[in-house]
Amino acid sequence: MTELFLNFPEINLRWLSIVLVAVCYTILFSEKMNRAVISLLIATFMILCGILTQTEAFQGIDFNTISLLIGMMIIVNITERSGLFQFVALWSAKKVRANPFGIMIMLGIVTAIFSAFLDNVTTVLLIVPVTFQITRKLEINPYPYLLLEIFASNIGGTATLIGDPPNILIGSALGLSFMDFIRTLMPLVAFVMIVLAVLFSFIWRRCLKTTDRNRAIVMMIDERESILDSKLLWQSLSVLLLVICGFISAEHIGIANGVIALCGAAVLLMLYTLQMSHQERESQTESILNLVDWTTIFFFCGLFMMVHGLEVQGILEDAGAYLLDLTKGNIQHTTFLVLGVSAAFSSVIDNIPFVATMIPMLKSMEASLGGREVMMPIWWALSLGACFGGNGTLIGASANVIVAGLAQREGRPIGFMRFLIWSVPVMLISILSAAVYLYLLYFMKA
Repeated sequence: MTELFLNFPEINLRWLSIVLVAVCYTILFSEKMNRAVISLLIATFMILCGILTQTEAFQGIDFNTISLLIGMMIIVNITERSGLFQFVALWSAKKVRANPFGIMIMLGIVTAIFSAFLDNVTTVLLIVPVTFQITRKLEINPYPYLLLEIFASNIGGTATLIGDPPNILIGSALGLSFMDFIRTLMPLVAFVMIVLAVLFSFIWRRCLKTTDRNRAIVMMIDERESILDSKLLWQSLSVLLLVICGFISAEHIGIANGVIALCGAAVLLMLYTLQMSHQERESQTESILNLVDWTTIFFFCGLFMMVHGLEVQGILEDAGAYLLDLTKGNIQHTTFLVLGVSAAFSSVIDNIPFVATMIPMLKSMEASLGGREVMMPIWWALSLGACFGGNGTLIGASANVIVAGLAQREGRPIGFMRFLIWSVPVMLISILSAAVYLYLLYFMKA
């Protein structure tokens, strides 16, 4: 018997599970403890209290999501060692003849594209140092560049299955394919990026001035010097292309995205260490595996178990029934409510636990609303609200916090309130665009 409190009344277990999750989310928001530690502690306490059994806890973990995250982290970490990402950033800057405004737009586009296929944090960690390198040579303020890169990382990550963790969670839970995200979300993401570029052009174009001498200095940078290993570059590109092709064809070949990502990671790791001595091969393999963000992986494991505890106790089903009563079962009203609520919450708390909690709640509503196909606009609203909402505040997404930290280190701090002046309008424009897009896509004919 694993339960600590054998005779705990059912109603107390329900309330206890709500209190435990609320405590976890509060600590996550306050950042008083490591997020992996607190999620695992609360999940373990749920098991000890009998809220869910050990078997149910492990059944609640979505190992497809875990595998996909680990596989992509390994692929990205190895590819980073080739210098590919820095090369692309410098190459794009020179393609616009070192024009300050042109560089800002190009780096924004590069950030959005990278964020669609890498995680947002990795993207900004690679792009922001290059941004500082270029702006120092041009002797201009990097602030608008950093703003656009933050917004582009969150918007670009919305476009694909692997671009942002909420999409990974939703895609895995619903069995959505890589192409489902591309077909549905890519047009909207492209439109929002164009609107953002026009907005920044109107506001910043006249402010970004430099001398011809400074531009000449940037043009003298040899982007090829950023390539640290050309052989690894081609190996990484080949494996990454094959993995993406695997994602695209996954629904036809019947192989989970997590398996494809792990397979690609193993192949690239093998190619990277193939010609090394035994000792060096073991050392490099361990080095790569140490770069996997295990804090995030174990955070996901604890989070999955916690949310499953709420599901086992029927709390999420009750919350779904309440939402149905609130919107009278109207799909259109529910879609826009989920979009707005997701954006609001994701702008102030981590969107990962929010989406992980929403998924089983929305699943419990499917039968009442007419099935999975009828509910698809609601699922897309959850994805768009969670991802776009990350632009709402400086703490709305991990990428925002990382860029702020890098800027602080460079002596160019990004103030919380100053950021709000830009972030709130950008988030509202994105969410309004998403609402119009979902209406045109699903409800206009009705």
